[in-house]
Amino acid sequence: MRCVLFLWLVALMAAAIGIAVTARFNPGNVVLFYPPYRVDLSLNFFVLLEVLLFIFLYVLVRAFRATTRMPARVAEYRLRKRERDGNKGLRDALKALFEGRFGQAEKAALRAAELPDNAGVAALIGARAAHRMRQNARREQWLNRIADDNGMKTARLMTSTELLVDDHQAEAALEAVRELHESGQRHIHALQLSLKAHQQAKNWPEVLRLVRLLDKHKALHPALSARLRELAYDDLLASSTHDAESIQRVWATIPTADRVKPYVACRAATALNERGLHDEARQVCEEALAANWDDRVVRAYRDAAAPAGSAALLAQIEHCEGWLRERPTDAELALTLGSLCLKQKLWGKAQRHLEQALSDATEPRMVRESHLKLAQLHEALSQPDEAANHYRQCALATIL
Repeated sequence: MRCVLFLWLVALMAAAIGIAVTARFNPGNVVLFYPPYRVDLSLNFFVLLEVLLFIFLYVLVRAFRATTRMPARVAEYRLRKRERDGNKGLRDALKALFEGRFGQAEKAALRAAELPDNAGVAALIGARAAHRMRQNARREQWLNRIADDNGMKTARLMTSTELLVDDHQAEAALEAVRELHESGQRHIHALQLSLKAHQQAKNWPEVLRLVRLLDKHKALHPALSARLRELAYDDLLASSTHDAESIQRVWATIPTADRVKPYVACRAATALNERGLHDEARQVCEEALAANWDDRVVRAYRDAAAPAGSAALLAQIEHCEGWLRERPTDAELALTLGSLCLKQKLWGKAQRHLEQALSDATEPRMVRESHLKLAQLHEALSQPDEAANHYRQCALATIL
């Protein structure tokens, strides 16, 4: 930089020397005639006048142009100032929202909304801030500000759905979801919000559909997906409005992959047992146990016992004996096998398996049931002392 400045100074000095030398040896004059007047000027002085006249005219024109452009420059300055203030308000609103200072966020959003380009985003921030302060009326006012802005339609509907779901207004949230779907928007977050809204509305068939769809996109945690399926199937199968025919129709609509899951099979078997469909309940339990062993399904299998003396009951006993060979320390299975043998009046087998269940039991419920079955067994064998002892132990287990 210093080198360039030095070169400029050298050039200016050289030019000044050149002009001075040229002017000194310049004998030329300029004569101006305007009858009857005559003006004689040296050429050097005339050139100097021309330069001064050019500078004067240049300054005059610049001053005139600056004066005429002053209103536009003032308007431009005000616009820039408004943009700075609006953008600063938007930054302040976002910062306050993330910091949890929702009152300040809403005030800053008001400043940001004065700039038309920021009005949409500022309205969304203001709506979220008002929602956090439980000011639902102000929240709706903010959202209504951008109701006619097509460019912000998706953002407005997504925000409205999320806030309504958070406020447990399921019907209003589903209305926003329907409007969102009509506009062709079906991205993952919209489906997740729709799932929450249907869950709050207890619309379990739609919950199941959305859970399956989100599972395909791996957009749900496996534990959450399993719990939502469990809640949905529990509601669908536990409805008191079902009769024997309708519960079978509901079961037929459940995918094969879900039928063998323990919580679904257990709930279905219970519902079938309650309606006298014990054969179907046993089949459900056997298929589920073949895929996934679970004590809940074993209990449901015990409750689905066939009538005494039937071939179905003998088949149940054979199934349980085969399973017990694979799981010799399973107390629930031993209790089930003992109960089935008791019903079939196989006294020796029943006592052996019930005593095994009692010794391997890890839950008070199983201890209580084992004592009760043993008491019934000894009562049937006319052994009142042993029966009374087991009844007493069952009562103590119940109290504890």
